[in-house]
Amino acid sequence: MKYLIAGLGNIGPDYVHTRHNIGFDVVENLAANLGVTFSNGKKVTVAEARHKGRSLIIIKPTTFMNLSGEAIRFWLQDQKIPTENLLVITDDLALPFGSLRMRPAGSSAGHNGITSIIECLNTDKFPRLRFGIGSDFPKGRQVDYVLGRWTNEEEAVLPEKLKLAEDFIKSFVTMGIQPTMNALNKK
Repeated sequence: MKYLIAGLGNIGPDYVHTRHNIGFDVVENLAANLGVTFSNGKKVTVAEARHKGRSLIIIKPTTFMNLSGEAIRFWLQDQKIPTENLLVITDDLALPFGSLRMRPAGSSAGHNGITSIIECLNTDKFPRLRFGIGSDFPKGRQVDYVLGRWTNEEEAVLPEKLKLAEDFIKSFVTMGIQPTMNALNKK
């Protein structure tokens, strides 16, 4: 079984470890713990790993957030991976910081990366792991908040949240989405 694990973020030093790039941080953590590194691929940086007999193609699109769908569509087609074996990891303003929720489908809720994927795949039915970044910003300052760095308090608990995200991903590829949601969405 082959899976495409896509962490969303923006490329470039200005975006490293910002809230909007938590998808990149999650897949970088996963790759490091699986003992693989990223290299340049078409429209992405890519790492290939195995976990319990499953092949994982782990990608970070280099197309910027609002064109993420192009990279994901290419890799799904190139690797002949069915959409149900895609897992997109993204930031989510609607969830409190550090909350993680897996969903099998749904709207973009205004997230440009998810909007691009929905448009390129012509469906909203693909699994995603939403990483809560909270919404503690003044009115009109959403962009600054999303593209901002973590607070010291958030930074302190980030390692345990990255571990939980890794648990979600490993469960998804070994047990499937429904058992993973049942076991981990409430944590």
